[in-house]
Amino acid sequence: MHVNEAALIARVRAGDEAAYRTLLDRHLGPVTAYVRRMMMSAPEADDIVQETFIRLWTQAQRYDPAAAKLSTWLHNIAHHLVIDHFRKHGRVVTGVADDDVVAEDISLSDQIVHREQHDQMSRCLMALPERQRSAIVMCHYQGMSNRDAAVILDVSVEALESLMARGRRKLRQLLAEQS
Repeated sequence: MHVNEAALIARVRAGDEAAYRTLLDRHLGPVTAYVRRMMMSAPEADDIVQETFIRLWTQAQRYDPAAAKLSTWLHNIAHHLVIDHFRKHGRVVTGVADDDVVAEDISLSDQIVHREQHDQMSRCLMALPERQRSAIVMCHYQGMSNRDAAVILDVSVEALESLMARGRRKLRQLLAEQS
């Protein structure tokens, strides 16, 4: 936790909008990246991100800094909202939601190859079972520790590592099938 996040949370609990905006600025990017990688649909992902941060504002009193870092708590909320969405609507891929920008000095043909590889990886990632995809996205793309990802998924670190190993094997298989 940032040195002053505990104080910011206390201020959010008291209704301080400036403290909320500070926390929003700190955590919006990583939570948005996680949800977009999980959803692959920017509009639906943005709705989930918005709901995650509404819950920070309305349920800040439920956050326990002794139990988890704030980033872990927010990712946990986002994760459960994604799962709820998939249960309600099924896992429908409506488009790639990655906002990666390709460098301008790369040739057009290299940009096309990069985009095709990215799209192929995105499709294969979406084909993984949700828990395997979540583990890979949290640890590989979000850079979370295995411990933090395990807390969010409510599994042991060993179980998380098993999910990641199975997910990586399945990704390699899916990518090989598409080659």
